[in-house]
Amino acid sequence: MNAMVALRQYQTVNTQAQVVEASPHRLIQMLMEGGLTRLAQARGAMERGQVGLKGELIGKAIAIIGGLRDGLNMEAGGELAQNLDRLYEYMSARLFEANRENDFAKLDEVAGLLRTIKSAWDAIAPAA
Repeated sequence: MNAMVALRQYQTVNTQAQVVEASPHRLIQMLMEGGLTRLAQARGAMERGQVGLKGELIGKAIAIIGGLRDGLNMEAGGELAQNLDRLYEYMSARLFEANRENDFAKLDEVAGLLRTIKSAWDAIAPAA
């Protein structure tokens, strides 16, 4: 078996195990980490001129942001949830533009926004 294939299979199994055991708080962290990883990978693909891969990775980042958006509890979250919903919508729109225009700045802007949200989320202690 190719070492890279084995590594990918291990990573998939490891990620699945983490998801099964994760708290809701940790699941959100994992989504944000995945989004940041896809954005960094998309930037690399953009730099290398790998148009198809760039589009695929940006699409995955948009899907992750959609997952974060779907996870918002609009009733319990009040104004904060509404603001995050609008921010996630904005981030998705910027990623569509970044993909269409090969715009590093828009990609970096969304990564920065997601990092800011993640750092705030990381600072929140999960409920015991």
